[in-house]
Amino acid sequence: MFLKNIAESIRNNKYIIEKKEINPIVQFIDENSFKSSKIFSDIGEDAAAVKDNKKLNLITTDRIRTKFIENFPFGAGFSSILVSVDDIYACGGTPLAASIIISVKDLRTCSELLKGICEGSKKFQVPIIRGHTNVRSKCYELSSTMIGEINKEDYISAGGAQVNDNIILAVDFDGKIGKASKLYYDTTTYKSSEEVLNKRKAMNVVANKHLANASKDVSNGGIFGALLQMIKYSEVGADVNVNKINIPSILIESDYNLETYIQMYLTTSFILTTPEDNCNKTIEIFREHKMNAQVIGKIIKEKNLLKINDGNESIDVIRF
Repeated sequence: MFLKNIAESIRNNKYIIEKKEINPIVQFIDENSFKSSKIFSDIGEDAAAVKDNKKLNLITTDRIRTKFIENFPFGAGFSSILVSVDDIYACGGTPLAASIIISVKDLRTCSELLKGICEGSKKFQVPIIRGHTNVRSKCYELSSTMIGEINKEDYISAGGAQVNDNIILAVDFDGKIGKASKLYYDTTTYKSSEEVLNKRKAMNVVANKHLANASKDVSNGGIFGALLQMIKYSEVGADVNVNKINIPSILIESDYNLETYIQMYLTTSFILTTPEDNCNKTIEIFREHKMNAQVIGKIIKEKNLLKINDGNESIDVIRF
């Protein structure tokens, strides 16, 4: 029953369902848009990459949900920077600058959004260099575009997972339940810039040492949402031992269980796949940066198939 409940929680995750629904749109763009030899990596990546001699210019774009803007405009503004920052770090890169698009119906909401955006800019040390603002809109919109850079040979693709790789989950356990949602694990708003950046720079070290084959940050879709996207773009499958997924003690004390935890947006968290020989080195780097990291499963050859097990029984959960 335990495994079945976890499987149903994954299948019914609305953010995972949404990711499946946009697949035809992504596929259409991929098949019909202009192609260039300057592009190193694009559709499916947390941060796409454009060739620039020995470096790659990174770019990522995210939209914040309207309901979040309406209910928590400051938090929405902050998150518009956070989500893009972590997309850049997920591939091993360093964020350089951001551009913001805002549409609002009233100046109070606009003011709170701007305060949150600027707080995120200072927290993650990313300047806001461009944008567009509409203060007479009929609806609320907020999106961010961020650029970054990385050495070409260090780039970690979301689509690079290899059969028999270990799956590593790295999470900042020092957090608290977010104000906006019980499914938001906040590990950034109350910490210093130096602390939140140091944890993310673990990804720079892993990338520089060429330890990982694939990586993604854990956002709205939770742990399995990120993993499902990774195996889709890598054309492999994954088998996860759910008993290997540790839960932060503060959440256990608040009566969170695994079924709830795997649905959470875990700020400051990454899923990586590494060859067996690189596994211990990768985990040690995260621990040196004050992150909890452990192996939770294996990459398997069955394409797009997610399996879960408890060490004894196993269930096929979903084929993405």
